[in-house]
Amino acid sequence: MRTYRDLFRAPEYTPLFASFTVQASAQTVSGLALGTLVYDATRSPLLSALSMFGGSFAQMAGALTLLSAADRLPPRTALACMALLFGAGTAVLAVPGLPLAALFAIVLGLGLVASLGSGVRYGLLSEILPEEGYLLGRSVLNMAVGTTQICGFAVGGVLVVALSPRGTLLAGAALYLLTAVVAVTGLSRRPPRAAGRPSPAETWRTNVRLLSSAPRRCAYLAMWVPNGLIVGCEALFVSYSPHHAGLLLAVGAVGMLVGDTVTGRFVPPRLRERLGPPLRLLLAAPYLLFAVDPPLPLGAAAVLLASVGYAATLLLQERLMALTPVSLHGHALGLHASGMLTMQGVGAALAGGVAQATSPTAAMAIMAAASVAVTLALAPGLRPLPALRPAN
Repeated sequence: MRTYRDLFRAPEYTPLFASFTVQASAQTVSGLALGTLVYDATRSPLLSALSMFGGSFAQMAGALTLLSAADRLPPRTALACMALLFGAGTAVLAVPGLPLAALFAIVLGLGLVASLGSGVRYGLLSEILPEEGYLLGRSVLNMAVGTTQICGFAVGGVLVVALSPRGTLLAGAALYLLTAVVAVTGLSRRPPRAAGRPSPAETWRTNVRLLSSAPRRCAYLAMWVPNGLIVGCEALFVSYSPHHAGLLLAVGAVGMLVGDTVTGRFVPPRLRERLGPPLRLLLAAPYLLFAVDPPLPLGAAAVLLASVGYAATLLLQERLMALTPVSLHGHALGLHASGMLTMQGVGAALAGGVAQATSPTAAMAIMAAASVAVTLALAPGLRPLPALRPAN
């Protein structure tokens, strides 16, 4: 499976792609609307950043207690029910006069539910596609996120002005409902991927097994920490330039789209290991420019260039799959996604706190420097391996 035509001929890939794209649209417009709503009410960069990414904190709680359910629930039912819950929660966020504490409680609750989503979705992807098609299929989903964000942040910015942040949240809720409809009508009924009942104990045992391998552990850290620190930079776009935050987020999505497209489709396997280190550094290095408070066009160019580096995560996922038994792929991918989103929440909180004490531009530069330092520290554990074979 080497071409996009082959990919979309695979049974059920198209409806999975469609449901994923609609859900990404809902997340994009809802996140921008919520961040704008909170910033308008509080004028706090920290609270605005937490409203957009704070739900990621609950991801790790879900990864430690609920993730075993990702392989033990029927995929179609699980995806549809999660989309309905997100739609209902997003609609409640639009209620006028909702206390800030209640707003953040809902954000955390939705984050807990989302901890199952990646494991279910990407585990289903590994069922739909043959092994050699996984990287291409996942890269196309990443490209869908980039394209959706390019359009979604632009459209979301217009909707925030035309409909108000609360009206935009309701539009996001409607998109979540459409996600559920697409999943139910397009995907076939499949049994759970694993037998047995989900439980916190089973989740914990599998997490320990996955993280007990040093090569896998290093791959996880490389996907979680540098990425999360740079998302902290993105969480400051609203406070850095309130009227151009949608533009900056869209520019970042363009860079991510370019990186995923080139890496997933055109880079031959023999070059992927060599490409990983420079991409991991590219993710953070351009943000160092914000130390000198650049004008908006130069800052946008730095964001565009840096976002190409997100493709490094795609290569690390391929490395993780090669180091993991097939029977654990769903759980392993869910743990990756939950840990990554958790670190994004941590990064947003750290960046917001630093911005409160300094400025948004200074905080971006500090977060970028920290990301470069972590990437360099992890480099010895990510050297190319002579043969990537699944560990126990």
